[in-house]
Amino acid sequence: MLKVLKILVTAHALVGGAAMLSACGQKGPLFLPTTPESAGRATLPETLKVWPAKTAPATTTVPSDPTTNTPAPTPPQLTPP
Repeated sequence: MLKVLKILVTAHALVGGAAMLSACGQKGPLFLPTTPESAGRATLPETLKVWPAKTAPATTTVPSDPTTNTPAPTPPQLTPP
């Protein structure tokens, strides 16, 4: 029983090592794209931000009922912990 377990662990380690070494197959130097299609993409620091930058709150225009004369509800604001 111990021999079968050792074979399975060794096989998994070899397969995992081969997968790690093969990586994604990207060849050549890494570079930042400068094509027009890549102009609107997020940069790495922008993708790592957990909370969006604080900007002026967006105002929503919801048509109110003229008979009740109550203001439209405002969406809740997100604040970082």
